[in-house]
Amino acid sequence: MPARLFVDLPLTAAGQVLDLPPGPSRHAQVLRLQPGDAITMFDSRGEGATEGEWTAEVTYMGRSVVQVVLCQFTPLNRELPLAVTLAVVMPANDRMDFLVEKATELGAVALQPLVGERSVLRLNGERADKKVAHWQGVAQAATEQCGRARVPTVHPVRALPTWLPTAPEGLRWLASPGAERVQAPAPRPSALTLLTGPEGGLSPAEEAAAMACGFARIGLGPRILRADTAPLAVLAWLGLQG
Repeated sequence: MPARLFVDLPLTAAGQVLDLPPGPSRHAQVLRLQPGDAITMFDSRGEGATEGEWTAEVTYMGRSVVQVVLCQFTPLNRELPLAVTLAVVMPANDRMDFLVEKATELGAVALQPLVGERSVLRLNGERADKKVAHWQGVAQAATEQCGRARVPTVHPVRALPTWLPTAPEGLRWLASPGAERVQAPAPRPSALTLLTGPEGGLSPAEEAAAMACGFARIGLGPRILRADTAPLAVLAWLGLQG
């Protein structure tokens, strides 16, 4: 199976020749690709009929330059039937890496890292910027692996109170233990934002603030799920709704 690479350049037409950016170029070199080898590339720019991937052929392999030519475009859509943004009060340790990777595989279009009252992981300034760049890379690698043609966006870290009034338009859910079990929305909305808490959950004041901003409490069953499990459970459930 050909290597599959995200390229942050416009891929426009068969016959287009381009030098790969540094990241995909290093990937191609690690794989020891040679002139004549086939690869698959996507640029995450298309929507609808223009969304898809390109077959390409390596034409030149140098120490610092890898050149390819585009061959054939294949439309594909492996997205969920609604655009899901995960707004996550960040779990600690490496659980956020796991969450970003699996949320990408399960179809999220965006992730909003948040800091709340009970946060163990508190990021700001340069440290936050570096983490977001790292998570964007995790999302890119997961997109290459899972076959999507759209890389989710990892937004800058925000404080929950200042983010709530700016939450994306559309259906808004707040995962809350003890709430009534989630039901499939009817009619299906075009967009959904799911807000989940950290270890220990959201505080009562945070839940109240979220509901004042239009979030509806939903339950995920009788068990208490970890901070990195709850949003993934909802994504998987949405993906099975057809």
